[in-house]
Amino acid sequence: MTIRGSIPMSITPHSASKCKWKGSLLEMESLSVGKILNLAPRKVQRKTASFEFNTKSLRNFVLENIRHEIQDRLLPLLEKASKSNKIIDLQDILERFAFDNVCKVAFNEDPMCLSEEQACGEELSPDFAQAFEDAANLSAWRFRYTLPFFWRIKKFFNVGTEKQLKESISTVHNFAMRIIRSRKKDSSSPDADLLSRFIANKDNSEEFLRDIIISFILAGRDTTSSSLAWFFWLISSRPHVEQKILDELKLVRSQNRNTGRTFSFEELREMHYLHASISEALRLYPPVAVNTKECREDDVMPDGTFVGKGWFVSYSTYAMGRMESVWGKDCQNFLPERWLENGVFQPESPFRFPVFHAGPRICLGKEMAYIQMKSIAACVIERFEIDCLGKNTCPEHMLSLTLRMKRGLPVQVRQWRTDKID
Repeated sequence: MTIRGSIPMSITPHSASKCKWKGSLLEMESLSVGKILNLAPRKVQRKTASFEFNTKSLRNFVLENIRHEIQDRLLPLLEKASKSNKIIDLQDILERFAFDNVCKVAFNEDPMCLSEEQACGEELSPDFAQAFEDAANLSAWRFRYTLPFFWRIKKFFNVGTEKQLKESISTVHNFAMRIIRSRKKDSSSPDADLLSRFIANKDNSEEFLRDIIISFILAGRDTTSSSLAWFFWLISSRPHVEQKILDELKLVRSQNRNTGRTFSFEELREMHYLHASISEALRLYPPVAVNTKECREDDVMPDGTFVGKGWFVSYSTYAMGRMESVWGKDCQNFLPERWLENGVFQPESPFRFPVFHAGPRICLGKEMAYIQMKSIAACVIERFEIDCLGKNTCPEHMLSLTLRMKRGLPVQVRQWRTDKID
């Protein structure tokens, strides 16, 4: 790892002819992902995706699904935990929430992972969630072998983890194709979800449709849940930040005369301090801590460094968020105020804060991610005190596609006293 300018970076020569994936570590050929959300080859499709992600109807569909998941599943689950004084794994709960939500948005099927019944939707295979989890984790392990070619040998002989990976991918692909073909036959199906919107374009092949829904699930499945887990751990030991968020929520409710259990899109936009707090958590604990790209053609970086075709270029978002040269002497401190000017959130350059990437590869789901994170954080913080066990000790990191906590996030949940929120 070397420092080039203000970016921690590693440049590794590699034979492109031996590499079957391009883009980030999240974009593995085994799952056929990364062709849409972060990678450039299919420019027309990405342009179409960009348009769909910015439509008001899709935003409303996302928000409605989030409200349902919060009101009918998340809040009752936390209320039950608060009454029983039971220790729960908040990271696991957030991951199940995210998977339910992303499946609903992607193809309007509800896996009900957060539901007490643990049932599946009418079409959703009960094995789909586990197969997706296994495929993502086993794919990530390919990059951790001491001998990089070893997984190829296992794949050739179809043994061990490669056999399990092949079976998991088959389950995911078969499910996706079954949903696509079923949706194509049913012209009366609602067009609010992402899949229905792309099916409307007759030029999109079944393979493309499969790729885009798997890409979307992979991109949204663990990223928001990882971010929120670190966010709740951070504010658990910072009651002054928590109180400022509570004060902001109270002000937003009073100004909009909102007596409901959730918040509207306009109300979420008024929560500048909450937005700043989540962004600060993302700076210190980005869901994708290290990203790797492959150079498609010979290139030269702004500082004169040559990068050859097929070379890998890795940069550490995690390290960038903790560099004094980028964020100042207080870079190690959790300080939401650094994002505010006169109480109003001020976004940073995506090249300084590349959590959602930057330039032509910027994350299409950035706004959706903030909607989900702010909705969950606001509704939970307003009602409950989240007391993280071992709040003064940083949880051990887990090697996975996202920056997860190795042993989860054990918490005790307590409902606020009336005087705390009044």
